[in-house]
Amino acid sequence: MRVVSANVNGIRAAARRGGLEWLAAQDADVLALQEVRASGEQLTAAVRGTVFEAWEVAHAPAAAAGRAGVAVLSPHPITGIVVGLPGFEDAGRWVEATVAVGDASITVVSAYVHTGEAGTSKQDEKFAFLEAMGARMAQLLDRDAVVTGDFNICHTPRDLKNWKGNRGKAGFLPEEQKHLTTWFETGWVDVVRERAGDVDGPYTWWSWRGKAFDNDSGWRIDYVLDSPSLASRIDAHLIGRAASYSERWSDHAAVVVDHS
Repeated sequence: MRVVSANVNGIRAAARRGGLEWLAAQDADVLALQEVRASGEQLTAAVRGTVFEAWEVAHAPAAAAGRAGVAVLSPHPITGIVVGLPGFEDAGRWVEATVAVGDASITVVSAYVHTGEAGTSKQDEKFAFLEAMGARMAQLLDRDAVVTGDFNICHTPRDLKNWKGNRGKAGFLPEEQKHLTTWFETGWVDVVRERAGDVDGPYTWWSWRGKAFDNDSGWRIDYVLDSPSLASRIDAHLIGRAASYSERWSDHAAVVVDHS
């Protein structure tokens, strides 16, 4: 079973840049998208004429048009959908889909955590969302479940090239990192870190500006977290980093994980 998670930086923009062709070539069983930035009608229009047109969709658009938005798509039956978290029902930042893949059933979450801004109400909102996220993840831990998405947090200095210059800033705050640590301590497995080991990166986000991409001056903020039962069946992983700046279709790289 192949799970692909990607912050598309706007589904319509990704379609124009060739992102849907790249995603289609991954032959995914489940596709989790963040920053869809589209209504249901706009999402349908964006995938028209692609393989995804026939796939089942669980979509949580944001109440504010053109903002956030998450989705789970699959060629397999989606048998259950949960949209939002308590206090964030219309934020377009959390959607769960129960997907029947052969004889198995897996709960797939696509999450998009706030960017935040240290010392402001935006950061307070991010912390509140992380609390709600952790509470729901505790309920999913005993299932075959995978929580994917753009968490907008680098867990350790290994996850951020310029970690010294970002101390005290949103995305690298100890208070944010503590949430991830707690999730890992309770049993959630950070698939990429588990397989890559104690190395710098692999990064998943680079600014469009300057030479950040060319110099690999990035952030690892996109995650695939497996529940213990699912983590025992990991076969392989891939970071879908573009071969060159000109071939980028998002400012993020997709995370691909294969399970037996």
